[in-house]
Amino acid sequence: MQTNGVENTPISHTLLDAKVSASDKQKFEVAFANQCEQRELKNSNNPDTDKPRVDKACECIATFMMKDLTAIEAEKFLTEHQGSQSLTIKYENAAYHCLQQKNPASPAHLFSKP
Repeated sequence: MQTNGVENTPISHTLLDAKVSASDKQKFEVAFANQCEQRELKNSNNPDTDKPRVDKACECIATFMMKDLTAIEAEKFLTEHQGSQSLTIKYENAAYHCLQQKNPASPAHLFSKP
């Protein structure tokens, strides 16, 4: 099916209410983390130094996304190697969660010099 020059794959209606198997979640997690790592290291000026940080961040993002993965998202990513709009939103949420700076709490200095 094609609309305005963009090809749309019809949704498998059997997947609308289907649960994602643990196996598919695991496959998604590994595949997404690998794709993320490759993408980030490709743009890196110093891949050897960045690899441990990128690996950790991408694994966190993939694990965070896997928690509420739908069967449709899993099928689209694993079989068609494409992301959906909902996966993009989940990615942005996961990236924010995993990459935000965790600053240690410091006492407030409202009226005195620190």
